Amino acid sequence: MGGESLGTNTCTRAIRAEFFSKEMLVATTLHSQTSAPRQQPTTVSGVAVKQVYSDADLSQVDVHQDIGNPGRYPYTRGIHETMYRGRLWTMRQFAGFGTASETNERFRVLLRKGQTGLSTAFDLPTLMALDSDDPKSGGEVGRLGVAIDTMDDMLVLYDGIDLEKISVSMTINAPAAILMAFYLAAAQERGFDVRELRGTIQNDILKEFHAQNEFVFPPEPSVGLVVDLIEYCTDCVPRWNTVSISGYHIREAGSTASQELAFTLADGRHYVEQTLRRGLAIDRFAPRLSFFFNAHNDLLEEVSKYRAARRLWATLMRESFHAQDPASWKLRFHAQTAGCSLYDKQPQVNLIRVAYQAMAAVLGGCQSLHTNCMDETLALPTEHAATLALRTQQVLALETGVTNTVDPLGGSYAIESMTDAMVREARSYFEKIDQAGGMLAAIQTGFFRREIADAAYQYQTAIDRGEKKIVGVTDCVEPDEQPLELHEVDPMAESRQLERLRRVKQQRSRDEVQRSLQAVRDAARCGENVFPALIQAARTRATVGEITAAMAEIFGRQGARQM
Repeated sequence: MGGESLGTNTCTRAIRAEFFSKEMLVATTLHSQTSAPRQQPTTVSGVAVKQVYSDADLSQVDVHQDIGNPGRYPYTRGIHETMYRGRLWTMRQFAGFGTASETNERFRVLLRKGQTGLSTAFDLPTLMALDSDDPKSGGEVGRLGVAIDTMDDMLVLYDGIDLEKISVSMTINAPAAILMAFYLAAAQERGFDVRELRGTIQNDILKEFHAQNEFVFPPEPSVGLVVDLIEYCTDCVPRWNTVSISGYHIREAGSTASQELAFTLADGRHYVEQTLRRGLAIDRFAPRLSFFFNAHNDLLEEVSKYRAARRLWATLMRESFHAQDPASWKLRFHAQTAGCSLYDKQPQVNLIRVAYQAMAAVLGGCQSLHTNCMDETLALPTEHAATLALRTQQVLALETGVTNTVDPLGGSYAIESMTDAMVREARSYFEKIDQAGGMLAAIQTGFFRREIADAAYQYQTAIDRGEKKIVGVTDCVEPDEQPLELHEVDPMAESRQLERLRRVKQQRSRDEVQRSLQAVRDAARCGENVFPALIQAARTRATVGEITAAMAEIFGRQGARQM
């Protein structure tokens, strides 16, 4: 990334010098970094950092009203009084590749090694609501996640796993309602009580229009499907987190921390508004809304971001939406370490980055956590790399002592000042979105994409100028790196999935499938909740692509990323 910096030249010359050992190289590099005059330090997001903070920086902060105590409104210091002294966060490693049976095997390995929740990665065709036998899916089936075409694949994916005891997360958006229908239909076929199922489905389509581009339908009907799922699960699957409002992908696209915070909560606000319009009372559905944030490199900035998020959401829910149940005020969030911060150069260094990022998430009070694997910039993780990523969380939980006290950084002048600044900047963005005409209007005018693109440009420019250092990339390079052993997707996985799908289509009742698809069209056309029709379509073994096509006849399609 960017041009070669002074630090890189220094390291390279030292490596080439015959009379320098590697140990001397490290010492020389560190000396040059500490003795050279430093520019004004900034966070990863480019915010200036003071040399020292004091009580003068808290002049706008009301200690009792804005900070308070853990487990008490506005939850700045955490949503539980005891936090990790009462219960550790859920360790939820992201996994998925090849066919459902291969991913099921990886799930079982991770559970045996101590993982406490499942997180499912789907392949690109599934994310784009395409079947494996669609011509556009060729070469992508099972490569970046698991291929799911019908409810039968869902049965295999979680085979032998007690779904009433293990919480399941599914990272899916445009076809989220379809995959959730598959999951519930499969659970019922296996005899589970869906009212006892615990887990989270991402189901956040707005951030796709901001950053990730994996959408199928236009924004308005897309949000309608999100609300359909919220409404159905509120009534029928009460322990399920119906949407994971996601800033992670916004940050991965290049946003600042405050943009990630503001745009994510603005998305959440829009979902709440639309669900209220559907007629649901705020305290019926708000407690099952959840959030998903990035854990980037700047520890103090990230901790402040999480604390600001809790304060902002609690205030919004109580003061703007008049929620009465304290459970509605609490922002619960999953964190994932920053994929955009990982590099293919010296990939073992990614282990170190991930460890610090995970610590930021825990010091910030996350409820569940995924730690990225060191080899993810090169390939899907090997079992060894996935195990090390899980062990990173376990060492953090069991050896570092950060779980022994609640909000250990609370009261720090720097942390409280940064938290308050985050709150103010997020509120400024809320005003800009409102002035643009609201969420959908701001999407149509490209407001979010412009803001994120500008931030990404500024960050890359700082790297190119040498103002931001990347160990192993711009500084402290190693010319003689040894390659890692990488995971290879079985080249026959795609053909096996295609054959499996062919058999399902051959054995199902075509008439039942067509009737169920017509019921989906009818519900979409009449503005009814489509979820009951989706579950019936799942039972007939209608495919993801067929169900999507039926809804697209009513909703239309919006141009998305090309495969």
